[in-house]
Amino acid sequence: MSILSTQEISNSSTSMAPTFLLVGLPGLEATPSWWTVPLITVYLLSALGNGTILWIITLEPTLHRPMYFFLFLLSMSDVGLATVLMPTLLGLAFADVHAVPASACLLQMFFVHVFSVMESSVLLAMAFDRAMAICRPLHYPALLTNGVISKIGMAIAFRCLSLHLPLPFLLAHMPYCRPPVLTHSYCLHPDMARLACPEAWGAVYSLVVVLSAMALDPLLIFFSYGLIGRVLQGVGSTEDRWKAGQTCAAHLSAVLLFYIPMILLALIDRFKLPLPQPAHTLLSYVHFLLPPLINPILYSVKMKEIREKILKRVLPTKVGCSQ
Repeated sequence: MSILSTQEISNSSTSMAPTFLLVGLPGLEATPSWWTVPLITVYLLSALGNGTILWIITLEPTLHRPMYFFLFLLSMSDVGLATVLMPTLLGLAFADVHAVPASACLLQMFFVHVFSVMESSVLLAMAFDRAMAICRPLHYPALLTNGVISKIGMAIAFRCLSLHLPLPFLLAHMPYCRPPVLTHSYCLHPDMARLACPEAWGAVYSLVVVLSAMALDPLLIFFSYGLIGRVLQGVGSTEDRWKAGQTCAAHLSAVLLFYIPMILLALIDRFKLPLPQPAHTLLSYVHFLLPPLINPILYSVKMKEIREKILKRVLPTKVGCSQ
């Protein structure tokens, strides 16, 4: 974090917190332009990868199936999350701008959490899809009809909005009696709620959100994989088990990539582990920025149908050429 003057903090510390002060990447304050290159590269690659997934699923009728509908939603949440983080990150990187108006901070906080819960919900829906496909293959088409998939999509949207829509309105009307210095390079609800007075309501609301989404979802996902593992044990040949396992490889990798950094951050904050601030900040960046970058690669590599459709569109076979 760059050194914030006492006057700057005191000017920002009012009852309604007209501005919040963000923390930059520790150790890079003197040379903010250094980390713009990897930051912009990560974002552009994320946008390109997820844009390609969205493009190919939209254009290919053969991919209009439940598994690819959920992959479409996953790419939407990934590109949305990466995009909503960029304004404050680029402001810090290019101009070393730490002060963010409360309205802009509340808006960023809302969308960061909406897209995070959306990603968690989609990963859960994908686990359910894989469990149905492997555990009930004969009933799979009848269970996951277009109507059911549409209802799952609407449930995900309702869940994201209902959990987080109250947050910006509650925080906007809370008094702030602590210096409004946030501990990240973007606005997050727990970070802002701890500055409010009293703090107790914010802690309770955060706990409800965490337990209803970020704690429940991974438990249900790994329960689904427990069911899948039990079914695969009864599959006759090793080749059949390998093929069935391959259909889950990309999803399981995406699950681990999303939840492991989040769980580590939660444990560090809960038990006050002595982790240096730069390492804590980098782990937060990994949690938010690495899944949007890696997920399109995982699904393009692990899912043959996606890979073949992309190559077919990008490198069409020349007319008149024999096979």
